[in-house]
Amino acid sequence: MSVKVIMTWDIAAERDQEYFEFIIGEFVPGVQRLGLKPSEAWATLYGSYPQIQVGLLANDANHARQILASSDWGVLQDRLFGYVKNYSYKIVPVRAGFQF
Repeated sequence: MSVKVIMTWDIAAERDQEYFEFIIGEFVPGVQRLGLKPSEAWATLYGSYPQIQVGLLANDANHARQILASSDWGVLQDRLFGYVKNYSYKIVPVRAGFQF
């Protein structure tokens, strides 16, 4: 069964420009090389919710867990942590519509 890796975070203060350059230039290509398929990205404009939510698709939960446990993911995640705070993720079955 296909799953979605849902990640949320807030962009670190005064890191917006570097963050967006990293996301476009390294993070998205990196997750694709690892075998995850970006499905959506959301930004919160109002309210006390995480600023960013990203959805990545995987073939199944085992495949997602293998990728997230890999050293290549660790390197990519460590780079992401230089630009964000309040990071969290979960693996959920894919369903239609917005998932949080």
